[in-house]
Amino acid sequence: MVTDHQGFPKKDIIFRDFGPVLQDPKALSFVADEFGRLFDNMSQIDVMAGIESRGFIISTLLGARYNKGIIMIRKPGKLPGNVIKRAYQLEYGHSTLEIQTDRITKGQRILICDDLLATGGTAKAAGELVESAGGIVAGYAFMIELAGLNGSDVISKYKQIALIQY
Repeated sequence: MVTDHQGFPKKDIIFRDFGPVLQDPKALSFVADEFGRLFDNMSQIDVMAGIESRGFIISTLLGARYNKGIIMIRKPGKLPGNVIKRAYQLEYGHSTLEIQTDRITKGQRILICDDLLATGGTAKAAGELVESAGGIVAGYAFMIELAGLNGSDVISKYKQIALIQY
């Protein structure tokens, strides 16, 4: 149910799109169930954190299914109030993420959600933000991992689940 788009967003990139999964209620239910099973029914998770923007979908799906709150990790300038920032490298550029400092209670166990693990830069930056705000990274939930880019090595000290690997 994942479609490939050659040359997006740049010439030599193959974009793995999980959009078709979103159209299928049974597939969405399966995704929520699988993450719940693989993270032991979410009993050790306090809050979900979604990385902008596709991570919002996964974190919201899991938060609703397992009765957990949601925190947003966003691009600069999108969150009000006190924020902290982390710059990071992408497989085809660089970017920055922000999180609101008052959304995390010290010691909360947070599952970071995103659609894709590639080089690991985004995931690492998100984890650093959670920890800087006082949270504990309980793990990472990805729909897709591009295993050849070794992003899992960058966040290897954390539990990480990718439902699909390429």
